[in-house]
This record gives sequence, structure tokens and C-alpha cells, in this order.
Amino acid sequence: MLKRFYPDAETENAYEIDYAGFCKMGCRGVIFDVDNTLVPHGAPADERAIALFEKLHGLGLGTVLLSNNKEPRVKSFARQVGSDYIFRAGKPGREGYERAMERMGTGPETTLFVGDQLFTDVWGAKRAGIYACLVKPIHPKEEIQIVLKRYLERIVLFFYHRKSEKERTRAFGAAGKEAPEA
Repeated sequence: MLKRFYPDAETENAYEIDYAGFCKMGCRGVIFDVDNTLVPHGAPADERAIALFEKLHGLGLGTVLLSNNKEPRVKSFARQVGSDYIFRAGKPGREGYERAMERMGTGPETTLFVGDQLFTDVWGAKRAGIYACLVKPIHPKEEIQIVLKRYLERIVLFFYHRKSEKERTRAFGAAGKEAPEA
């Protein structure tokens, strides 16, 4: 039951992802959440975000910002980084992800999603068949409804990490080596 919320990958932040590597594997577009994924909630694009989008566009990757926020917030950020955007996206519904892929001319197999929340970002991407990368929230200050969801996310991530550890141990053992004792 919880597997529907599991990310395909997990990383510290959106800036450490090997986008060139994804590009080599056939990725043609990246969908991003904005708040607490690229910058703290409500913050404008910073130099790091602008440089990231320049890099992505230089690799030939399309980008779309997909946010449940209102248009003024998303439009302003999108202008700063030179990206297309969809506001009030209705995440975790599939429709926003599908519209984003349509705008980039990509499909689920050639699209990467990057976001900081399991129950909106990751679950929506998974429902749309997109490879989902979970990043840690940039800033601890969040709206109350998100704070409450974070408690539930901890439970899901506990089981996700436990499953991942078992798979790594199994793979290690399949390679003919004994797994180290904990």
C-alpha cells in the first residue's frame, strides 16, 4: 500500500542530481516543484536556481515548473529561470504532469520529476508514470498543512528506507559476498 508513495530516487537537493546522466539515458524534460524544492517557500529564484536552469536548457532539456500555488508566485519564478510553468496544478492528480509533458513534447519514459513532498509531488509523478526524485526540503519553515503531512511522510520513508536496505543487502549477497553484520 505504501509503495505508491515511494520515490524512484532520493537525494539531498535538486542541485546535486546528475541531469547530464539522465540526459544520456534518454531524458528530454524535467518537471520541478518550486517551493522548498528549488528555493525556500515564497522566495524568488536565486543565482543557483538560475544557473541550474541555464545548465538544463544547455543540455537540451525542456523544463516545466508544476506547482499547486497561485499564478503570481509561479509565473514570477518561471520568468526568472526561463521556464514554462503550470500553476494550481492539482497535484497529486495526473493531469498537471500530463500537461507538463505535452508542453515539453516528452512522455513518461523521457521525463524526470523533482520535488520535496511524497503525498503531492512524488505520488502524482508516480501516478503519471514518471521517474520521481525526492529531495529534502530546503527550509524547515512550512505552512501548517505541510508540517502535518511531514509526520506521515516520516512513516512512509521509514518503510521505504527499510525496503531499500533489504534490497541492497540482497543484491550484495547475490554478488557472492556476505553482507556485513549491523
